[in-house]
Amino acid sequence: MVALIGRFKMQPGKEDEALAELRRMTEAVEANEPGALVYLCHRSQQDPAEIVFFEVYADDQAFADHGKTAHMGALRAKFAELFDPSAVKIERLERVGGFTRT
Repeated sequence: MVALIGRFKMQPGKEDEALAELRRMTEAVEANEPGALVYLCHRSQQDPAEIVFFEVYADDQAFADHGKTAHMGALRAKFAELFDPSAVKIERLERVGGFTRT
């Protein structure tokens, strides 16, 4: 399994457009990527400009495939307009325990 947390900030004045784009992205991942086991997008309560993703992929191939999708390409094309590229932080995680419920 591949798990990661991604954090980035929305550009001021672009919040509504950015959130709509993120909803489209999460829907596209759910509909088209069976290897994406968890794909959750949150908005920070402490800093409403900050977006936090928690993602879990079945394996390295599923994670690599995610980066090659048309919907990821579309988000990349709009990213700098909607989000601050200098604020991006992606952290890959190592599971040490726990579970998920369905």
